[in-house]
Amino acid sequence: MTKLKVNGKLVEIDVDASTPLLWVLREQLGLTGTKYSCGIGLCGACTVHIDGEAVRSCLLPVSALQAKQEITTIEGLSADADHPLQQAWQQLDVPQCGYCQPGMIMSAAALLKSKPDPSDADIDANVTNICRCGTFNRVRRGIHLAADLNRSSKTGDNEHEEA
Repeated sequence: MTKLKVNGKLVEIDVDASTPLLWVLREQLGLTGTKYSCGIGLCGACTVHIDGEAVRSCLLPVSALQAKQEITTIEGLSADADHPLQQAWQQLDVPQCGYCQPGMIMSAAALLKSKPDPSDADIDANVTNICRCGTFNRVRRGIHLAADLNRSSKTGDNEHEEA
């Protein structure tokens, strides 16, 4: 039995220690927002946070995790889709097919945590997820809008709510 802390809850699972976290999340815990795509850590569809850091869950065996580490999936990013990135994605209609977007949002959330006002170069260097639909320009605009929304919520300025 392995204990993990996922989205704030301690869960106990019975899986082989070499099982990638991605499959534990999807198959054992039913958290299907984290997507499988390439299986070799390149595309980023499986991105989750481990203690706030963006990690490709398809490469991470559960044996590498400890119960005290906080695993956050797209389902745990916010209780009611009010995270600035989720708001920005909705306002700008960022996704096309949407398959890669949970991983994009998780990578972007980790970036915004470390760099609240990222440049385009910061975004390009840190959000390395692949989108087959080519929504990269909309993703970049979404990250900038989320940074603005985050700043606005901290200062009480709501100029972007009309958009």
